[in-house]
Amino acid sequence: MALSVFGIIAFIKRDSLLKSAIERGINKAKNNYNLNVKIGSYGFSGFSTVYFKDINVVPEQRPQLANIQSLKIGIKLWPLIFGDIKVAEFEMENASITFIKKDSTSNYEFLFKKNKADSTKLNNTIDLADLANKLLNKTLDKIPEEMRINQFMVKFDNDSTHLSLLTENATIHNKAVNFTIKVNGNQAIWHINGEAIPSDQYLDLKLFAEHQKVEIPYLQTKYHLKLSFDTVRTQLINAEKNGNQFEIQGKWTIKNLLVNHPKIAANDILVKDAALDAKFLIGENSIALDSSSVVYAGKIKLNPFIKYTIRPNKIYEMQIHSDTQSAQEIFNAFPVGLFESLEGIKTQGNLKYDLHFYLDSSKPDDVIFNSSLKPSGDFKILRFGKTNFQKINASFTYIPFEKGKPVRAIIVGPENPNYTPIEQISPNMRNALLTSEDPSFYWNKGFVEESIRQSIATNFKTKSFKRGGSTISMQLVKNIYLNRQKNLARKIEEILIVWLIENQRLSSKNRMYEVYLNIIEWGRNIYGIGEAAHYYFDKTPSELSLGEAIYLAHIVPKPKASLYSWQSDGSLKPYLTGYYNLIGGLMARRGYVVNDSTNYGFYHVRLKESLRQQIQPELTSDSLMEDEEDVFLNLNIFKASRKDSLNRSNLSQIQKSNSINNNADSTTQTNKQIRQEKRKLRLSEKKELIN
Repeated sequence: MALSVFGIIAFIKRDSLLKSAIERGINKAKNNYNLNVKIGSYGFSGFSTVYFKDINVVPEQRPQLANIQSLKIGIKLWPLIFGDIKVAEFEMENASITFIKKDSTSNYEFLFKKNKADSTKLNNTIDLADLANKLLNKTLDKIPEEMRINQFMVKFDNDSTHLSLLTENATIHNKAVNFTIKVNGNQAIWHINGEAIPSDQYLDLKLFAEHQKVEIPYLQTKYHLKLSFDTVRTQLINAEKNGNQFEIQGKWTIKNLLVNHPKIAANDILVKDAALDAKFLIGENSIALDSSSVVYAGKIKLNPFIKYTIRPNKIYEMQIHSDTQSAQEIFNAFPVGLFESLEGIKTQGNLKYDLHFYLDSSKPDDVIFNSSLKPSGDFKILRFGKTNFQKINASFTYIPFEKGKPVRAIIVGPENPNYTPIEQISPNMRNALLTSEDPSFYWNKGFVEESIRQSIATNFKTKSFKRGGSTISMQLVKNIYLNRQKNLARKIEEILIVWLIENQRLSSKNRMYEVYLNIIEWGRNIYGIGEAAHYYFDKTPSELSLGEAIYLAHIVPKPKASLYSWQSDGSLKPYLTGYYNLIGGLMARRGYVVNDSTNYGFYHVRLKESLRQQIQPELTSDSLMEDEEDVFLNLNIFKASRKDSLNRSNLSQIQKSNSINNNADSTTQTNKQIRQEKRKLRLSEKKELIN
């Protein structure tokens, strides 16, 4: 009875209630967003339908944002009585919305205006599950059961982008959805077809273009991202609050997705067929893709788990699991253009992959990283693709690159007089470089998980890509088989090639190390140990002393800065004694050299006479300890993976000892002088690279 009385009163006063609501809306738009809203006429059409004529929205002192000639909205009465607004009918004709930005001024900046109170609430008290539940349900409630739109234009106009989307016809009738959208006149015609049942929280929509791919030119102009596809389909199957979690289940499929971005790959990448059956779990403080979700690519599938926790500490979690699957189907599923060297490869047998990653932002040093690609017993390569990964077993031509341009062709083999077989390279040199770059090279499988784990921790703490954790195998593959472009695809391709070479034993460790010693850069246009030994010391590789070998190992990470370690009389700068003690001490513990209290040959190293005239004392520095700290961390990482390594406490003592030695050697300069030297060094390095 009470509800009936309430309904009668509301019906009698509906005109005044509507007028009051519209006036409040207009005032709120003006006061909160500086929008001038004008409505030619409005009123009720039927029992629960409101019509509007000639709506204009103009931001203060900005171009017009929106104009709607005719708008009609029908509301469901029963939910309205309980405070829920659900749209039953929607009609719009001859409408336009224009987003304009010129220089730094736009007519839509109000959309990004932040409410301080809401921002504080979001950061401190918001329940993500509750928020997601409300947002999704409000969105579904606004999808009408019946809809008709004619001639609705949306434009984006700024200094670099001009995009128009004209919806000529859009209807929802008896659950069927049909949209027709013209892009930039007749440049393209898009269709959205499917089914919508908002009351059941169900959507099934498909987007495709007429006689061509769907392309989004705005992304290429704004973000240098080329993106196109034949068809994308979205299915919302269920969404409900379950205890403290909000669960969303859906499925997404895409056909012939083409992507091109310099940070992903250097060329177009084509994903022919991919799908995701997903279950999202949104908790009070976290968002997760549940492990029951399945990713399909071609004929393979895997189960991902991804979770992001925002409070009390940010936590990043990822797990990927795949059952044992056909190796050939896995290679076939790789996107075309992503891993060019692997295209066309033929294999037999099966592979299985597992990944576990966990990082708590409050304890980055405790990051967990475990990655495992396991072959079955009969896995092997039947035929190489575009690249033969066994080419290093015979003479081949290596072309180093500088700034994307080839430097020169270098024959890696006896045809080159500078080429040096490994047995003709001084054991001092071989062991010093192993100790500094990859102590576990001869027994690792191309990767050292501890190295990768430490690199992740270091990069996270510094908020930059400071460390890469590359082994000798990874450096070799990067130089010989891949281009020098730094992008995600190249890094993953590098990992795959290393895995294939190491696990299939496509080359011996001795041969890999021999090639590595003969191709790596040791200075400007100095490649290979043969050239390096002659350039710095006028010696052959077999004649290198322990001190000379440790110096050459020292410059491998930054070869172009090699001459800055020298004094004008041809002796080394005192700061390097710490590095010599560290490398020499580790070599002694591994049995490579005799323990030495006189800095492992440091005082006997002399730069050859003809190079000394190039030394400019005013541009050199007596402190490069930032580089040395990187070396210490490298050694700590690799030593942790060795069976015969020192324990962490011993390494810590070595580092403390080196720190004491470095301080002692620096007493001839004040801290201010050292800082000035560092700045000069960095400036000179930049000039060197530019030249």
